Amino acid sequence: MRPPARGAGSYAAAMADEQTTRPLAGRRAWVTGAASGIGSAVAERLAADGATVTCVDVDGPAVGAVAERIGGTALTVDLSDTDAVAELAVDTDILVSGAGIQHVAPIDSFPVQRFELIMRLMLHTPFLLVRAALPGMYRRGWGRVVHISSAHGLRASEYKSAYVMAKHGIEGLSKVTALEGAPHGVTSNCVNPGYVRTPLVERQIADQARAHGLSEDEVIDTVILAKSAIKRLLRPDEVAAAVAFVLGQDLMTGTALSLDGGWTAR
Repeated sequence: MRPPARGAGSYAAAMADEQTTRPLAGRRAWVTGAASGIGSAVAERLAADGATVTCVDVDGPAVGAVAERIGGTALTVDLSDTDAVAELAVDTDILVSGAGIQHVAPIDSFPVQRFELIMRLMLHTPFLLVRAALPGMYRRGWGRVVHISSAHGLRASEYKSAYVMAKHGIEGLSKVTALEGAPHGVTSNCVNPGYVRTPLVERQIADQARAHGLSEDEVIDTVILAKSAIKRLLRPDEVAAAVAFVLGQDLMTGTALSLDGGWTAR
């Protein structure tokens, strides 16, 4: 029997160690909404796990700073402009769709233009990105799609009709992608956080305060966390850790991973 080459054991150990510490080494990832909040935390985590990350956002300076910090590439694009999105060449192994906005108002006075904006940004654009990314994933026989959905993709709250509709739609898109992608080695899942300490949630708190006639502290206690078993806001890095977990699963597809402190347990 031929003895093992000198250093072969060390090389194998090093490769195994890299698979553990940098499980996404050699993979390319796109992260939308990457300028701040959950998106920037996801971009940082994927880069730390070895991926080459393209950070996508409308805020050029902010997304450029994130990309520079993690050694990635910045792409400045208005993701609510579906014509511009349709022109993008989305050649990536991993797609994390996280761009989103919120508007709080009763249905009978919800601004139609704002409704249409939310639908474009949070439903139409993710469809276009998935549609563009799948052919390359299919050719390579491997791909991961993760949508940053929400507890509101599984439940509903007053005054958030557009947001709730968009998130429920994303759940459907993810499930169909999972079914179509399975024969090609592609999985698709949603990560469903509750309220996360981000600029978007800070704005939601202010909007809810106006809608309910409460102070912002009262909104946090009596509205935001009222249904949560665990009474604290999530951190963006906790959501990023959930995304990283999902990316490492071969059999998890077509599902929703909740991180909501028990909000949807009721």
